[in-house]
Amino acid sequence: MILLVTYDLRTSGRNYASLYEALKAQGTWWHYLASTWLLDTQKTPQQVYQALAPHITTADSILIVQITNSYWGYLPNDAWEWIRTRIG
Repeated sequence: MILLVTYDLRTSGRNYASLYEALKAQGTWWHYLASTWLLDTQKTPQQVYQALAPHITTADSILIVQITNSYWGYLPNDAWEWIRTRIG
């Protein structure tokens, strides 16, 4: 399953390195857009959120959704290939 994780990190001066490492630990990942990650994982959105929540504050926002075959946008070819090979 491919999950899209997008966030708005609002805590000024906070070091979010642990959040990025936690994201990478969730499965195979792709990160081309500044505040968006795609995760190829067997975890549910709730499980991923629970893994990431300790690394953000209540001032931050995060959204985790499953990507299906219905998607569109403008990305580099390697990004589309990454998505297509994992969604089917």
